[in-house]
Amino acid sequence: MSSVGWVVDLSEPMLAAAVARLRAHLGDCGFSVTDDIRAVDAVVVWSDRNFPLSRVEELVAGSGPARPLLLAGTSVAAHAECAPVLDAAGVVASDVLPVHPLRLRPGADAGQVTARLDGDVLLTDGWLRLDKVVDDVEVLLTAMSGLTSHAVMTWRPSTGIGLFGIGSTPETVTDPAYQRLVHRWLRHALAIRDLTEVRVGLLGYGAIGHEHNAAIAAVEGLRLTAVCDRDPSRITAARTLAGEVTAYADGEALLAADDVDLVIVSTPPNTHADWALRALEAGKHVVVEKPFCLTTAEADEMIAAASSAGRRLAVYQNRRWDPDYLALKQVIRGGAIGEVFHYESFVGSYGHPCNYWHSDEEVSGGAIYDWGSHYLDWVLDLMPQPVQHVTAAAHKRVWHDVSNADHSRVTVRFVDGVEAEFIHSDLAAAMKPKWFVLGTRGAVVGDWRHERVINRSAIGTLVEDPLAASESPAALSVHAADGSVTALALPPAPRQPFHRELADLLLSGAPMSVTPAGSRRNIAVMEAAAVSAREAGRPVTPT
Repeated sequence: MSSVGWVVDLSEPMLAAAVARLRAHLGDCGFSVTDDIRAVDAVVVWSDRNFPLSRVEELVAGSGPARPLLLAGTSVAAHAECAPVLDAAGVVASDVLPVHPLRLRPGADAGQVTARLDGDVLLTDGWLRLDKVVDDVEVLLTAMSGLTSHAVMTWRPSTGIGLFGIGSTPETVTDPAYQRLVHRWLRHALAIRDLTEVRVGLLGYGAIGHEHNAAIAAVEGLRLTAVCDRDPSRITAARTLAGEVTAYADGEALLAADDVDLVIVSTPPNTHADWALRALEAGKHVVVEKPFCLTTAEADEMIAAASSAGRRLAVYQNRRWDPDYLALKQVIRGGAIGEVFHYESFVGSYGHPCNYWHSDEEVSGGAIYDWGSHYLDWVLDLMPQPVQHVTAAAHKRVWHDVSNADHSRVTVRFVDGVEAEFIHSDLAAAMKPKWFVLGTRGAVVGDWRHERVINRSAIGTLVEDPLAASESPAALSVHAADGSVTALALPPAPRQPFHRELADLLLSGAPMSVTPAGSRRNIAVMEAAAVSAREAGRPVTPT
């Protein structure tokens, strides 16, 4: 474990708090971060005020190829006292630009600093313009100013000095993309190289198989080497994307394969725990389809087994990156509607549920687990405070040929009095909004969109295929206390975000935003809801 000395001298409290969160993130990445810089592998400096010249000279004197000195943010290098740092870094600093939208692009020497990025990094920040003046300076990241490309992240191996002139606002410093870049910058300076490849085996190639297959092919560092399914047609389908992967009809054979490092368990939910435990015992990293499992006891057993085996465990919560959810999260986290105290969400319509295992309560866990694995995951991602209790109700009134409830309602009450409700219904002739969220200064409404896919028949006539509302992002609007309404533009959908995070975890040790502990919390709430529904709505505290 590499040790990092952390030198902070910030006058702005919110920026200081953001830098403290970044420090914690680097700890999650596997670094030992300390305030004592006397015996560390690298030093990172954050400051927005003048350093005494003696302090600057001390930092520069202690730096070198064996102990990098990295200066982050915009202010330190702008002070005259820091001229020795700039000289040693081999750059000239211009002015600090005002806060504005900017696009960070890979520099000529970016290497693995920008590995597995989904295009350029977009941030809104002020930044220190840097220009390379010495040939041995590595330019890792650039940005445009006045139609000219300038360095924003540099590293000079001969002196061990690096600068990253971005990071003047709390919003930037807490942005996951920015935190990732700081992590990669530090690894680059310490000459810590990524592992080269993770070989993936898919256990089960059902409806989600093509999605995993395409994502693995698109993400640098992941390679699909094996697929297991009893249906030969599914193996054929997998090979249309992946080529000649090794095919297995028996799961145990896949787990024994020497050319598989990671197993994605894509079997029915009531088998997730069993297959995950077998894969971990076989020494594989594991990704489990959602829901994680059906009970907290299973979740605890899987988490303990992964820890004991020294393997990674993750749950494929792919809808964390839905554009409408990302927009909702930004509004709530940004405080645009004040403190949220009431949250409602809904999915459903009036129609027969599917006839696959999703509608078999014994296999799927029931209706609460089916869509709740997404909708309740959203609730718990937005609201980290402890849950006080869960109440639920379920109705079985029309669709008696399947075992799932026709209509279910889950209410989560948190210890601070905030309440969140989720309804899933196959008996909803009238649909509620996808989201209805009240805050102390406003509200957010997410209205369903009803779209049709337009095509032509073989003879040229019009064909209209109604798209299920759940397959379109909601139209979001923010309602202010004065009655004004603002429609929200949705961010673009990121490409393969889960699989990029997964590759970063396995190849460079960066933590994922979806954690086993968070997925376990979701299972605990759904398990409590299932108990409450069976017991006439009795409040149940998740374990």
